[in-house]
Amino acid sequence: MSETENNLMASVQTLMGGLIDYAGLFPPSKLPMKKATEYYAKYLRAEHADFVGRFICPVPKLEELSKEAAIVMPGTFATSGYPEHADVLEPWQISGIIVGDLQENLEMIYRFNEHHDDEANGLALVDAIEMRVGSSEEIDEALEIIPEMIDAAFEVPQDIIMNGDPRGMIAAMSGSGVLAKIRCGGVEASMIPESRHIAEFMMACKNASVPFKCTAGLHHPVRSEHPLTYEDDAPRGMMHGFINVFFGAAYVNAVKKPDMDTLLGIIDETDPKAFAFDGQGITHRASRVTTIQLGQAREGFSTSYGSCSIDEPIADLKTMGLL
Repeated sequence: MSETENNLMASVQTLMGGLIDYAGLFPPSKLPMKKATEYYAKYLRAEHADFVGRFICPVPKLEELSKEAAIVMPGTFATSGYPEHADVLEPWQISGIIVGDLQENLEMIYRFNEHHDDEANGLALVDAIEMRVGSSEEIDEALEIIPEMIDAAFEVPQDIIMNGDPRGMIAAMSGSGVLAKIRCGGVEASMIPESRHIAEFMMACKNASVPFKCTAGLHHPVRSEHPLTYEDDAPRGMMHGFINVFFGAAYVNAVKKPDMDTLLGIIDETDPKAFAFDGQGITHRASRVTTIQLGQAREGFSTSYGSCSIDEPIADLKTMGLL
C-alpha cells in the first residue's frame, strides 16, 4: 500500500475508530439476545473490528446476557468450543440502558460486573450507562447516585429536541463529565429530527462544553432516503448520515465560532462526492477538518453512535471507495 493510501486510511480510521456501539437488541433489528451477542462476537473478530464500540443492553436484560453470551465472551474460549475467538482478550464493554429505578439498575450492574470479573464466566464490564431524563432536576438527582467509574449519557427528550429548546438541559450537564445524547432517527419518518434540530443540539453542546453521543437512524454514511425498518412494506424516510453528523461535529469543535448555515449545509448534504477524504483530513465544499481535529472531536466531543447495523455502514463505505 502506498503512502497516500495509508494516509487516506488514517482519516477514515480516525472517523470510524470505535464509532459504532452495537444495538442489535433494538429496533429495527430487534434480534434475540443469543443472536445479537453472536453477531457482536463476530464483529469484534472481523476486519473492521476497531470500528465497533460497546454492546448496548437494557440493564434488566443483563442476566439474560450473562446466560446467552458467556460462551462467546473473552475468557471462556478455551473450553467453549470457539477456539477462533481466543485472540480476543479484552473484556466486552457494555453500555447499560437504564429502565426504571436508577439505584436498582446500578445494583444489577454491580452484580453483573462482579460475576464477569471471573474468566470462567466470560469477561465483560458495564462501564457506561444511558438514560432518558425529563428535566434538569432529574439530571442533578442522577449525578448524585451514579458512581465515578461509570460513564453516563443523558438522552434529551425528543419533544425538546424537535419542539423545544435543549440548551437548559444540556447546560445542566456542564462540568459533570457526562454525555448528552440525541436520537437521530426512528422507525417512522415523524421520529427523525430535522437537520436544524441536530445542528442546534450540537451548538448547545459546544457552548456548554458537553460531549455527546447519538443513537438511532445513522445506518448510512451520507444523508439519503431509505426504508426505516427491514420489513417489505417499511415506511421510507430521509435518514441522516453518520459522515454528515460526525464531520459536522468536528467542524463545530474545531472552529471558535461555528457558522450555523455552514453546519446545516454539512448535515443536509446528500452528495457523497461532496465529502473528500485525503491524507490530512476531510473537506466538505469550503469547510476543512484535519485528521488531528477529527481525532480531537472523536475523543472529547462527538464520541459514538448506537446502531443495530454494523454491516450497512461498512458496505456503504466500501461502495464510496473509502475502505
